[in-house]
Amino acid sequence: MAKTKSFRCSACGANFTKWSGRCDGCGDWNTIVEEAPLSAGPASKSLGAKRGSALELSDLSTEEAPPPRTTSGIGELDRVLGGGLVASSAILVGGDPGIGKSTLLLQAAAEFARSGLKVMYISGEEASAQVRMRARRLGLADAPVQLAAATNLRDILTTLEEERPQLAIIDSIQTMWADNVESAPGSVSQVRAAAHELTTFAKRKGVSVILVGHVTKEGQIAGPRVVEHMVDTVLYFEGERGHQFRILRAVKNRFGPADEIGVFEMTGAGLAQVMNPSALFLSERGTPSPGSVVFAGVEGTRPVLVEFQALVAPSPHSQPRRTVVGWDGGRLAMILAVLEARCGIPFTGLDVYLNVAGGMKISEPAADLAVAAALVSAREDSALPAETVVFGEISLSGALRPAPQSENRLKEAQKLGFTAAITPSGGKALADMGLKLTQMGDLTAFVGDIFGAG
Repeated sequence: MAKTKSFRCSACGANFTKWSGRCDGCGDWNTIVEEAPLSAGPASKSLGAKRGSALELSDLSTEEAPPPRTTSGIGELDRVLGGGLVASSAILVGGDPGIGKSTLLLQAAAEFARSGLKVMYISGEEASAQVRMRARRLGLADAPVQLAAATNLRDILTTLEEERPQLAIIDSIQTMWADNVESAPGSVSQVRAAAHELTTFAKRKGVSVILVGHVTKEGQIAGPRVVEHMVDTVLYFEGERGHQFRILRAVKNRFGPADEIGVFEMTGAGLAQVMNPSALFLSERGTPSPGSVVFAGVEGTRPVLVEFQALVAPSPHSQPRRTVVGWDGGRLAMILAVLEARCGIPFTGLDVYLNVAGGMKISEPAADLAVAAALVSAREDSALPAETVVFGEISLSGALRPAPQSENRLKEAQKLGFTAAITPSGGKALADMGLKLTQMGDLTAFVGDIFGAG
């Protein structure tokens, strides 16, 4: 009997009976690949009549100790994990090639081992001698970390079963190869099978597992998205090669807040923690100039101050450029439309460039007002008052909406020496924090009072 072929979308995990160029589930092109079926166990002749065993049930109110956490001593990593490493957890870490994933995890492995955990580092991309050489360069040669270089998943699980480490780091999941799956390493089938086996082992044996994942051109972890649903925590290691900053961001965490960030600085001796990221992102900021605005944002539970830079120039092209780095391009188009429709400030025939200084990526809507201020400042060639921070969300009607955690944003601004803040009116009453607070009801009033435009 001929085997029935199956196909799966590597972006969303949707199943298909035949190949097509475009996935009907997510709309992506060229993401459907042929998938070899997982090997099945021996079929039971009485499968239709025989039932499974009953599960043991317990009440929600049953007293049970919470899973223990182990701190690494790297405060930024512990913050992103939600307070430390949870036993029996499965963690997926993704990032661009060369961004520092292996360096971070080798440093974390050494710190966890020094704190008393039995740690095993398994590399599928480097030989053990190469990992030791990197450890010597980072000053970690004396750390009691067990090293192995292997790609066969069966051998790795056997070793983990015998050694029973408390933490196992797999670098990387795309190099793992399960001999019961008829496809090449790195394929959708192999990645899903390896992630499933390792995650199941972590839950069954009480071993914490950290998986390293490669990232596609779109910035997402390569392989089926179902892998992100299997694990407990998904972390992204971000950064620009032109900057020394590296940001570890939690996009999913069952044991702590999502969207939490940890900030590191790449040095010759590895990754160093940045305890005050706001000061770091603003360290290169000079005299206030047109188009430069400081935004008081919040990443997870941490307030962070970053600088938005805008440039507006006459366009020699019939189609003006809209270039964005570190922010959402669709959100920029919306702000430009609101400025033109509600405030009478046209950007027709003008190229618009927007950048978040320091390589930071901002996604919260509270940055709308700072972006609008930077755009109008650049267009009118008028700098915002010195030592002023701006935050607030803009609606399509031009009204300004309050941002959450306003007090934390203002406290961070005051701590860094800012003396004034521009925020939306309404919402929770803000206490007097020593800042000159200017509250605006809509975008038209803001543009008219601050820049005299519109």
